[in-house]
Amino acid sequence: MDSQGRVTAAVLVIGDEILSGRTQDTNLNAIARYLAPFGVDLAEARVVGDNPPDIIGALNALRSTYDYVITTGGIGPTHDDITADCVAEAFGVELYEHPDILAMMHARWGVEINAARRRMARVPVGGGLVNNPVQGPPGFQMENVFVLAGVPMIMRGMLEDVGPKMRTGAVVVAQTVRVEGSPEGAIAAPLEAVAKAHPALSLGSYPFFGEGGFGSNLVIRGRNAEEVEATVDELIAALDGVGAKAIYRVAPE
Repeated sequence: MDSQGRVTAAVLVIGDEILSGRTQDTNLNAIARYLAPFGVDLAEARVVGDNPPDIIGALNALRSTYDYVITTGGIGPTHDDITADCVAEAFGVELYEHPDILAMMHARWGVEINAARRRMARVPVGGGLVNNPVQGPPGFQMENVFVLAGVPMIMRGMLEDVGPKMRTGAVVVAQTVRVEGSPEGAIAAPLEAVAKAHPALSLGSYPFFGEGGFGSNLVIRGRNAEEVEATVDELIAALDGVGAKAIYRVAPE
């Protein structure tokens, strides 16, 4: 938890296929949305290829900076699935074949389990399991690091076992003010003034363009619902004061 009382997390996406563009990552969005109701802020995301020094370096940097790290990818049966090896090296421990995972494999595939499948039973010494309700072996947790699959459907299933294992924080409240027909340059000054008056809040401008015209969605985020609500009123008044038209308070999602 940081000095402001936030609980923070980072995501480490692992895989050459992401960096090459062959596979489009959708896990980051799913993780951010999943963490929000727990009051855990996704503060950083990195993508690294299947290169052990890069994975280990990124993991050590992130786990020492944030309360939690979630990794995705690289825990399958093939030679390039090296996440477990890298996590073990980052923590300075050995890998071992977890008996519970081996039991699951025996139940599914019988007495003989080939070497490729046995790779998925390896867990760093001291690690716990993350349940996989979809298919295949579970992920694992090593201190503040959660190691999940890269396949989106399986990753989302594993996520359901991650939230209850985390320390939760105050949930962020978000409100949106929509301004139509005014360019960002015309509303930048009042938006900046309101932002400076409320340093504990986050105020962002997100322009849109389309057949129906142009404008901006001004999003106010914070943990104090009353302050967020009052700041929305203040922002609307400030926008009206500079002649902005078509100002709407958007209902929260």
